[in-house]
Amino acid sequence: MKRLFLLLATLLIAGCAQQAGKKFYMLTASGPTPSGGGVSIGVGPITLAEYIDRSNLVVQQGPNQLAVAEDHRWAGDLSGSIARVMATNLGRELGTGNVRTYPWQRDNEIRYQVTLDIRQLHSTEDGQAVIEAGWRAYSLPERTLKASRTYVDSEPLKSDGYDAMVAAESILLERLAESIAAKLR
Repeated sequence: MKRLFLLLATLLIAGCAQQAGKKFYMLTASGPTPSGGGVSIGVGPITLAEYIDRSNLVVQQGPNQLAVAEDHRWAGDLSGSIARVMATNLGRELGTGNVRTYPWQRDNEIRYQVTLDIRQLHSTEDGQAVIEAGWRAYSLPERTLKASRTYVDSEPLKSDGYDAMVAAESILLERLAESIAAKLR
């Protein structure tokens, strides 16, 4: 019994030591979602380019080269985080507290569904965060296409480091939400 306890304690300590050097980051919305009702919006599903569909942050180091930050990771699922941030940002932009992320129970409870295809979301070696996202907005429950666009933008990092990178990517998602909201008004 003592050997089993010693083995479990050793494994626990080793696991904690491996996590000690890692830092975790999350995207943030530009402000709170308004409370109360309003037009109902559903965000999702979100698809991610394969190179960013991972737990690690990614930096472009040249025209055809990427670096994966081993000790700098997303605090959770990136597509879920993008959906949460976009739902909050769209709710704020459209003045509604009635926002949901995919999957939801019934389409007849949603007026607009916004789907996203994130093709690029990373920083570059010259200090820019970049985004390229295709988006579609559907009227529900009839599922008619209301608008479809490709959004491309960049934001300079305010300083060096991964904190600045994630902050700039959060700003890009805010501007993407502003662009989508302008077509839904």
